[in-house]
Amino acid sequence: MAEAAQQETHGFQTEVKQLLQLMIHSLYSNKEIFLRELVSNAADAADKLRFRALENDSLYEDDGDLNVKISVDKEAGTVTVADNGIGMNREDVISNLGTIAKSGTKDFFSKLSGDSAKDSQLIGQFGVGFYSAFIVADKVTVRTRAAGAPAEEGVEWTSQGEGEFTIAQITKPSRGTEVVLHLREDEQEFLDDWRLRSIVSKYSDHISIPVQMYKEEVPEQEGPDGEKTPAEPGHWEGVNKATALWTRDKSEISDEEYQEFYKHISHDFAEPMSWAHNKVEGKTEYTSLLYIPSKAPYDLWNRDQSHGLKLYVQRVFIMDDAEQFMPTYLRFVKGLVDSNDLPLNVSREILQDNKITQALRQGCTKRVLGMLEKMAKNDADKYQAFWNEFGNVLKEGPAEDFANKEKIAGLLRFSSTHNDSDAQTVSLADYIGRMKEGQETIYYVSSDSYQTAKNSPHLEIFRKKGIEVLLLGERIDEWLMSHLTEFDGKQFKSIAKGDLDLGDLDDEESKKAQEAAEKEVEGVLERVKTALGDKVVEVKFTHRLTDSPAVIVADDNGMTTQMMKLMQAAGQPVPDVKYHFELNPEHSLVKMLADVQDESRFAQWTNVLYDQAALSEQGSLKDPSAFVKNLNELLLNLSK
Repeated sequence: MAEAAQQETHGFQTEVKQLLQLMIHSLYSNKEIFLRELVSNAADAADKLRFRALENDSLYEDDGDLNVKISVDKEAGTVTVADNGIGMNREDVISNLGTIAKSGTKDFFSKLSGDSAKDSQLIGQFGVGFYSAFIVADKVTVRTRAAGAPAEEGVEWTSQGEGEFTIAQITKPSRGTEVVLHLREDEQEFLDDWRLRSIVSKYSDHISIPVQMYKEEVPEQEGPDGEKTPAEPGHWEGVNKATALWTRDKSEISDEEYQEFYKHISHDFAEPMSWAHNKVEGKTEYTSLLYIPSKAPYDLWNRDQSHGLKLYVQRVFIMDDAEQFMPTYLRFVKGLVDSNDLPLNVSREILQDNKITQALRQGCTKRVLGMLEKMAKNDADKYQAFWNEFGNVLKEGPAEDFANKEKIAGLLRFSSTHNDSDAQTVSLADYIGRMKEGQETIYYVSSDSYQTAKNSPHLEIFRKKGIEVLLLGERIDEWLMSHLTEFDGKQFKSIAKGDLDLGDLDDEESKKAQEAAEKEVEGVLERVKTALGDKVVEVKFTHRLTDSPAVIVADDNGMTTQMMKLMQAAGQPVPDVKYHFELNPEHSLVKMLADVQDESRFAQWTNVLYDQAALSEQGSLKDPSAFVKNLNELLLNLSK
């Protein structure tokens, strides 16, 4: 192997430096995972070559026996993981080994705390791949050549895992990549053949590419009875089963094997929360292996994040992140689908409108929702842990997946006035089971947060009558409710929109008291409407309040405050929305207002009451200085 004179030194991307330092310290207690990560990368490289070779068989270079080889040099203190997969060219090496090409990287690093135990979990969700080599090595050398490239276009990459790495052009007769780890003095345990074999068996048994280690020559030996056993020449021997795990019968696969396979495809260190392995036969034949992670990835909310399942066709790897097989609201699901019906040369474009793709998507979606329903029914605590991690993503479902809207609604969890806690633990079935006799509506109120929803004046009459109301305090909740109109035959109703009609829940005694209160302040509505002018749609009395003097209410089909804020956050133009202004005729301030004779003073009081109601509903005012001026003048007048 002749090395060219040309050698360049490059600096690592800042995030790589941070990751290397944190990883070496945070993951040290689980250092053997370096071999799992390197073997996994090597297997991926073999998968990618197999796919590329479907269109260009010459990439095999007369060597179609794909494998991963692990070798040890005890004298040099090195472990080498080599593959004859797709390989890399110079640009690939700089891009893949010098930078972290992941969206949301800066956000990821902002979450690191410096606490090794906590950071190790986060780093595990981020995925460390190749860089895990530096957990046990103080120097790493990578030699690689892209399949189909001339031998003279090999590349050697070397680094001590600090600030920089060197790149040199070399001659590499064989395609693929070999990673040479120069072990630290205190990591010599990984030079032991048995130790490496046990790690491969533990973490990489499921990989479909053969993982081989060299077995030393065994000389001829003479037994106690004088018989001689023949000598065995040195040879490469398989260490793993080398059978695609998803092709095996479920009864033959242990939980530990399923869990390790999850870590292989997701690069997550944590155990999965649940999984489903199914083989479907009939009109469309495919196998799916789907996992629900136990922790949300750091970039779950990044819109540029790639997501989806690994796609195999007849056990041949085709692509990562095939989003066509899983709806966006289930983007946290990891796993694979292996189809017998798709063509081997299938592309993302062909997948887009393919009938087989649609059948697989429907099947995989149904499988995941079924998995979640089973979890919710049989293990409430486990499902609550899932909801705490992924609930807000699942809330996107009713808008995206009309066919499964009812199923998704049944999986939703909310806070409500039934519990004195912001925990989202109430299902719609729970709510319906507690409905008052005669109640036909599921009531809810949405706001900026749980606390503001809990303290909404709209709740006052519902608390008085003991009617449960769902408290929606997440930004996505308003979007959810705009697409979720009913559940189990019960209509949803925002208590902050339209007229309030409690129907059979109201009683005659209350109605008579309300009518009497309205007569006491007769005439105030017209004066308030004149004072407010075109600020409001209309002014009327309300009996939805018990403690507050006034409230603003949106039209039944109008835009709520939360929807306006949602549109503003998305950069959408927001129309000028006018509200109904409702007065509580039983409140002392409203009675006092009715007695004010000076129309100028009456207008000031009216505007103060309106601004108070707007502030309570919206959290801010269009003209706060006018509110302060009116309030100050009224206070000064009271002191005279």
